[in-house]
Order: sequence, then C-alpha cells, then structure tokens
Amino acid sequence: MPMAHLLLRHNATVTVCHSRTNSEELDHSVRDYTRNADIVIAAMGRPLLVKGDWIKPGAVVLDVGINYVPDSAGSEKNKIVGDVDFDEVKLVASQITPVPGGVGPMTIAMLMHNVLDLAELSQETI
Repeated sequence: MPMAHLLLRHNATVTVCHSRTNSEELDHSVRDYTRNADIVIAAMGRPLLVKGDWIKPGAVVLDVGINYVPDSAGSEKNKIVGDVDFDEVKLVASQITPVPGGVGPMTIAMLMHNVLDLAELSQETI
C-alpha cells in the first residue's frame, strides 16, 4: 500500500486489486483493470499469475512478487519467480522488472538509506 499512497500524492489514479478475490473472478476482474493500466505493480504472492494478455501494450510492469516453485519436473531444487509471467509479458510491456534482480536491490538500498537516516537522527538527540 505505500506505493499506492505515494502515487496518489502525485495525483495518479490508483486502483488496488486484492489477491483474495475469488479465483474465478480474479482472472476476469483483475485482468479488466490491468488491460487498461499504464503501470502495473504486481505483488499478489501468486507465481506467474499475470499473463501477457492481461497487459496493455506499452505498459510498464513492476513485478514485486517473490515465489519459490519447483525448478523442473522431479527436481528437488526450487527457483524464484515473480507474480508476472516474464516471458509472456516482456512481449507486450514497454518495460518490465525481472525476478530475481528487479526491485530487490532498490528495496535493500532504500532500507539502508532509512537506517542511516535513523542513525543520524539518534545521534542528534543524544
């Protein structure tokens, strides 16, 4: 929700679709919204849910999801995938973040920035 609030502060029109929507309705209702969106931020916790036909051509897609799925049939290893089917969506979107390696490094950088800010503030109050 913090991203939604940030976008609202900058006068964006924001629609939040909930991941607990009935699974029969989910494909239709969420797809209807994402097909019209200029920016899609996927953070639903469902691996590879968002498909290429869910995305408006030229949209920007930020995949925040982190999911572990079996690497291949019969394998004991897992691989990390996002909530977006990267191979399908990259054919439609103008920009897309990969998983892994997309928003994760920025999340870590901002976390460290906030820790440093708090450390500086704590020194000022002593």
